[in-house]
Amino acid sequence: MTEKFYLKRIFQRYYEENYSKIPMVSFFNKREYGFIPWEEQVMERHLSFENSKNLIDFFKIKAPRHAYSSGSLYSQPEIPDMEGKGYQGCDLLIDIDIDHFYTPCKEEHDIWHCKECDKRGKGMPEKCPKCGNLKLERLSWICEDCLNVAKNEMIKLIYDFLIPDFEINPEDIKIAFSGHRGYHLKIENEKVRSLSSEERREITDYVTGQNISFEILGLREHSNIVYGFFKDNIGWAEKIMNFIVELLKKPNSEINKLLIDNRKFGFKSPTIKSLLNYKDDFLEMLSNNERNMWSIEGFSPNTWKKFLRSIVKEIGVEIDIPVTIDIHRLIRYPGSLHGKTGFKVQEIFLDEFDDFNPLNESKEKLDPIVFLGKKETHKIQIIEHDVPETRIKGKKYGPYKKGDIIEVPHHIAIFLLCREVAKLS
Repeated sequence: MTEKFYLKRIFQRYYEENYSKIPMVSFFNKREYGFIPWEEQVMERHLSFENSKNLIDFFKIKAPRHAYSSGSLYSQPEIPDMEGKGYQGCDLLIDIDIDHFYTPCKEEHDIWHCKECDKRGKGMPEKCPKCGNLKLERLSWICEDCLNVAKNEMIKLIYDFLIPDFEINPEDIKIAFSGHRGYHLKIENEKVRSLSSEERREITDYVTGQNISFEILGLREHSNIVYGFFKDNIGWAEKIMNFIVELLKKPNSEINKLLIDNRKFGFKSPTIKSLLNYKDDFLEMLSNNERNMWSIEGFSPNTWKKFLRSIVKEIGVEIDIPVTIDIHRLIRYPGSLHGKTGFKVQEIFLDEFDDFNPLNESKEKLDPIVFLGKKETHKIQIIEHDVPETRIKGKKYGPYKKGDIIEVPHHIAIFLLCREVAKLS
């Protein structure tokens, strides 16, 4: 029995036993559906279902490796030609996935291999440090730390941008754990559905902080004096000012640590020392909204711009921009299983999100690790050169080396088989 056939059978059994728990998306028969089977990594899309029973029957019979539905509504979703589908609008989709940005834990659990010189290592280098090869084989992993980073980015998106700046009704926001390395957000209302791709691009620019003009926000130089933003400005100017004030209230050691970090600000010691020397005076000036002179020794307009760009990066949200601007995008179907983990695509209400922990969730109705209840263990053999440590439900598994034969609980075996780092033994 091949691993893929085995996993398909496992997924099939799940859908047969849990079909009543699979939610129905809104405007069910107006959405396009897509699936990736176990047999090949080619998506079958442009599908539609007349009713929920047809979809459930599909899951039971096909047990796909990955399942998707469209953010868009169509009069004829089954038409392969996008022009012929009868486009009626698209929910606003936002994807936050830790694949797209750095987290410190990746230095411990993400593994790379250079095929040119055979060097191996951990982390996220852009190229091989030994031979300079840009094409590295990568094995990306997950842990509570990086998933917390993704969750905090989503929280920041919702409470710092969508609700206060765009006045999005919280009831229109739907959140889902992707089943792997991040979260999806969908906003469902008629006004949002009418937005064009260009208008969605403007939203992504705003929440990420791309293309911000500091001059428009107020930064300028006159007679060798640098003028900054006023405290009562709204939008990005207000966010930046609040960040600066909170930063300057921190102990000097914390400020120095942040500003010297090359992944954050990347300032040299003399520049940091100058800011710290002027810290108290600058804080007093910022509290007086009638004055906006940002004159600090060693801080030219270019220095300020570097400082502000780094602040924008800290404030802005790391999202997958192409997902949001694409009005024909498919996203994972809620309640379906993710073929790279065996975890469920789990919907979460906004008031449940703060406490949600996908790798160690205490509430059964929210737990994406659906194969945990099985008591049996399985023997599997590691086929990847190195497999990082995995922590699920508070227990540690691994790290493992190629050739290791291990006996692990059912849900861990499914996870490692889905990740294609192990085979049946």
